[in-house]
Amino acid sequence: MKKAKFLVLVVLLLSILSFSTTIKMYLVTDYHSHAIPFYSEGQHGFGGIAKIIAFLKDKTGDEDTLVFGGGDMINLGTPAWSDKFHAIEMPWFNNIFDAMAYGNHDSEYGPADFQEVWKDVTYPILGANVLDAGGVPVFEYFGKRYLVLEVEGKKIGVFALAGSDFDSLVKPAARPVEGATFGDFMITASEIVDEMEAEGVDLIVFIGHAEYEETLKLAREIEGIDLIFGTHSHLKIPLTKIEGTETYFISPYQYGTYAAEVVVYFGADGQKSVSGSLIPMDDSMPEDPVIADKVEKLQYELESDPEFAHLFEWIGDVETELSAANVSTGESVLGNFVMDIIREKSGANVALSTSSSFRASIAPGSTVYEDLKNALPYVNIIYVYEVKGETLEKILNHSVSQSGTGFFSQVSGVRFIISNGKAKSIEVQADLECPDSFDLLNPEATYLVATTNYQGLFAPGYKDLFAGLPYTDTGLDVQKIVKEYMQNNSPVSARLDGRIR
Repeated sequence: MKKAKFLVLVVLLLSILSFSTTIKMYLVTDYHSHAIPFYSEGQHGFGGIAKIIAFLKDKTGDEDTLVFGGGDMINLGTPAWSDKFHAIEMPWFNNIFDAMAYGNHDSEYGPADFQEVWKDVTYPILGANVLDAGGVPVFEYFGKRYLVLEVEGKKIGVFALAGSDFDSLVKPAARPVEGATFGDFMITASEIVDEMEAEGVDLIVFIGHAEYEETLKLAREIEGIDLIFGTHSHLKIPLTKIEGTETYFISPYQYGTYAAEVVVYFGADGQKSVSGSLIPMDDSMPEDPVIADKVEKLQYELESDPEFAHLFEWIGDVETELSAANVSTGESVLGNFVMDIIREKSGANVALSTSSSFRASIAPGSTVYEDLKNALPYVNIIYVYEVKGETLEKILNHSVSQSGTGFFSQVSGVRFIISNGKAKSIEVQADLECPDSFDLLNPEATYLVATTNYQGLFAPGYKDLFAGLPYTDTGLDVQKIVKEYMQNNSPVSARLDGRIR
């Protein structure tokens, strides 16, 4: 009798298992042409295209697995690899990626260059609201702006969108086709989800390419999205469920430092459970030998090219790590170092820059120009604004409200306490000749505030606060003045000093 009961239980268990399904998904994003391993999180040897491909290629043999790219495979200007070889690596992901999101950097070398690359890749590039001059979607497959992939009997709907900031970020000459425009983010997303649900998909997945805040809004305003892979904001966020929704979110940082792994289990009762983790692409990971050999030869070619050789020349020694840790939540060593240089060079009372301008730490030891450009990859010109104290307080409060995002500001010449989501006890450097002279902020006083042209003219929230204020375009390039400082003051160092507490 006991044996019969046991057999019944086994049959029931096998029956349940036969109706359950497990699907695995992987994503890397914001690679930005970081082909060779680099320094990150206090360690050498993170990332590198040979490591990323070895890891992902190992997953592609599994029928229950999907692999995605979140966009921004290249980056005009930095690193030099991108300018030398453009998107040479994108075809290396053929037969690896199931789909890739179009990122704001992916057509920076112009539409003709992008079209050549696009012809060489065999995986779909997605961007549902990227439109040609006639308003027709650029990225369509089988008449759809999204994909439905069948995996283990389940329909997985996958889509991507150009973030609302693309119109200002992507110049007309750097769009995927001549005359391209970007449709409304939220309206397009709502249409896509409705269409997918009408098809009876079992799982809806968004793979980018939009800022963190916009993806949160997406999940909160449009029901039905099961999973969002974070891209564009370069944030490292483990798998979480977005508050007030049934949507999961995971973001694997930048440059291939991590890969996101998400496992979705479909039970026999139709319920889904989701788990996931960030997998470090550190020096314990093996490299694909064929890709590693290609990279070694190409890197030698790059460093030998007279056009790029100067980027690999010494510019100074760094005594202790110029760390970008906490750059989006508080003061950081790299932020303090750079912002102090900006403030002093521009002759301002205060300097601030969005944390999105700081992309990597600088390792202790001998430093080449390419190391600095990797840490500060964007061409930012310094503007000096005349700002009333009451407006400066609003600017700092806006920065605090953006904690955890790329719009939090690194500062110099000002110190304050963050309390209840506001900047409190604000003190401003009063005497430009004396770095330690701080007075309480005077709402009626006028201060010289140095910031980047991006923050003053384009950054959400800030551009409205700076609008209409008198300013001077100094013409000073942040990269160049920091390079000059390092050359003239080597060895350099910086530290945390409590300016943001």
